[in-house]
Amino acid sequence: MNVWFGTVLVLLLVVAQAKWQHAIAQPLPAPIGGLTQPAELPPLPYAYDALEPYIDAETMRLHHDAHHAAYVNNLNEAVQKHPELQGQTVEALLGNLEALPEDVRTAIRNNGGGHLNHTMFWQIMKPDGGGEPTGAIATVIEENFGGFETFKEQFNQAGVDRFGSGWVWLVRNTAGQFEIITTPNQDSPVMEGAYPIMGNDVWEHAYYLTYRNRRPEYLSNWWNVINWDEINRRLAAAT
Repeated sequence: MNVWFGTVLVLLLVVAQAKWQHAIAQPLPAPIGGLTQPAELPPLPYAYDALEPYIDAETMRLHHDAHHAAYVNNLNEAVQKHPELQGQTVEALLGNLEALPEDVRTAIRNNGGGHLNHTMFWQIMKPDGGGEPTGAIATVIEENFGGFETFKEQFNQAGVDRFGSGWVWLVRNTAGQFEIITTPNQDSPVMEGAYPIMGNDVWEHAYYLTYRNRRPEYLSNWWNVINWDEINRRLAAAT
């Protein structure tokens, strides 16, 4: 009986490993950040108060040092339970959620998404940012949305309409088209095979200390800190 049980257990482990290896061999979106395991909290590329008055220092401190740090720690704890997952990029993990062991799938979805989303979020903002888009992203916006003002209106409205917590994105989808989408919670567009060009966090912890329940005002002011150079870099990687 013990020999039989041991044989079955070995077979199950072999099948699980084969399933994962097959999954990671499938086409994935172009690398977003190459975020490998173990996950690390990236430093903010500017001071906590650098985005004031649009995003206050205390919000940035809590958002980065508490919320993002928790996603990193929880993601590492989940991945450490399964050696076969270690060393994979966060993008690969999120792009093949169904292949993940069930006991850590939700934790990786939530915390891997949170880590990936926020790593991008800090990069696409900068002090003295904003203004009209330049370069390739300006062309994408003009050709797909009819101009920057129309794009901003559609992007902001999508963020307002996102019920509860989540994100609003500009993505390049699996058909190669550019579109505005939203995702709930910490879900990443990578989970659907899309490439996030830019995104704004509409969780309340991203804005509540300054804006309280005025999400539309936060969304409108966010354009004053946007980093078009970084967004153009991401666009180049997506195309």
